[in-house]
Amino acid sequence: MKSKLCLTFHIQSRALVKTAFRVRHVSLMLAVVATAVTSALPQTGESVEVQRARSNMIAAKRDKVFYTTRFNLDDLPHYKPGQRISGTIRLWGLNYITDGNVARYWEEGFRKYHPDARIEYNTPSALVSVAGLITGKADLAATRPITFDELLTFQRVFNYLPTEIDMVTGSFNVSGWAPALAIFVHKDNPLTKLTVEQLDGIFGAERSGGWEGLTWHPEFARGPEKNIRTWGELGLTGEWKDKPINIYGGNFRRHEQLVFERKIFQGGTKWNEKTREYANYATADGKLVIALDQSMEDLSKDRYGISYNSMAFVNPQIKALAVAPRGGGPYIELTIENVQNRTYPIFSQEIFLINRQPGQPVDPRVKEYVRYVLSREGQQDVVRDGKFLPLTAAVIRRQLKKLE
Repeated sequence: MKSKLCLTFHIQSRALVKTAFRVRHVSLMLAVVATAVTSALPQTGESVEVQRARSNMIAAKRDKVFYTTRFNLDDLPHYKPGQRISGTIRLWGLNYITDGNVARYWEEGFRKYHPDARIEYNTPSALVSVAGLITGKADLAATRPITFDELLTFQRVFNYLPTEIDMVTGSFNVSGWAPALAIFVHKDNPLTKLTVEQLDGIFGAERSGGWEGLTWHPEFARGPEKNIRTWGELGLTGEWKDKPINIYGGNFRRHEQLVFERKIFQGGTKWNEKTREYANYATADGKLVIALDQSMEDLSKDRYGISYNSMAFVNPQIKALAVAPRGGGPYIELTIENVQNRTYPIFSQEIFLINRQPGQPVDPRVKEYVRYVLSREGQQDVVRDGKFLPLTAAVIRRQLKKLE
């Protein structure tokens, strides 16, 4: 009996040891993973400092009028109320409309026609725009071009897509206010112009298709034979012929690259394998150093480099190239006029999102407010703020049809 007890105890002990070993082994693995994840993430203090520096940078631009260009808005429709409205419009999302003065100008102008209406803002970031609509906390959302994940989330909840309406064209060169993307090379580079197809070859890579919204298009595929990796492939000779093209990118955790991917890669997401990435950081004295600024600084020291970037960070060592649209057409110089009229191919825009069930009318309060923004008076408010650029009459006509 004693031997049986000893044997049982021995077997149980060995089982306990094995169990303990497995638990300890798993614990150690979890600890290693946790340590790896923690070390890979930026420290909270650092990210908070970057956020503080960003806020200071934006606040410094609040009342500054960057453009004195007189845009001809005579062909834009005057605002005429379709009906008198009252009550609160809850607007969520894009911080830049309230970080400047354009949202205040819009509200003041709108309330001249609808004195019993008011706007309630929750605009910490475009990142809350879709969340506001999904939770029913927002009547109207403002955002940069919607991302794939945001669009898919909305569709999963409602089984239809949000109505997207352009409210402004992005700025010419105001950092933060959706500036157009320029193509820069070193000033010594003989090139003066490139096509969108050539940009695709330089910055992109072989792909099997591209996205438009939530729809995959295999016809947007291209093979590796269209990659462009040396300056000679663009027709340069002499010392340039065999030199590799060095790619200077930006911060791929933000959204500038989405504009580039949609306009240059036809919604593809595969980049040149040697693209250099950057991140924002804050200096010891609290100044924000933006990723695209760092990219331009590096480009200015590299005769064989190229970058997509913003005119906000231009310096004497680099130059912008004219760009021809996909499929042919004239080469368009990057000027404020060509960004505003959207002939320059790589402009951006900011948009409203409306949760409108198919076949149902738009909420009258939302409809009247958006109509005001799309009127001559609303776009004059954009010019008065001096950061974003006003829409053209052709763009406005297309947006107004979406409200019908």
